[in-house]
Amino acid sequence: QVQLVESGGGLVQAGGSLRLSCVASGSIRSFNGMDWYRQAPGKQRELVAEITSGGTTNYADSAKGRFIISRDTAKNTVYLQMNSLNPEDTAVYYCHAYVRAYLIYDYWGQGTQVTVSS
Repeated sequence: QVQLVESGGGLVQAGGSLRLSCVASGSIRSFNGMDWYRQAPGKQRELVAEITSGGTTNYADSAKGRFIISRDTAKNTVYLQMNSLNPEDTAVYYCHAYVRAYLIYDYWGQGTQVTVSS
């Protein structure tokens, strides 16, 4: 069973930056993609950024120009660099990995809290 462990969340002032990390217990090369979701209180979980196995990245409109998703396959880690944070970015951020082939798998981390103060 694959485990994903997030870290890097915390409290930051508006305009600040944070870098989230997600370490997988196995090789991230085995996934078709990995992404970051977030869920704010009272809201649905939403996709923030994605990186595919081929290295293609996609971002939610709210993240474009401010967030950068990247990976280090040697460390089995995916990162989310978040800049110019604002209070609307406050949420629990979840790492997600997926396989979409003959078999379908979805793996989730436990989440890390990001709080942006105004």
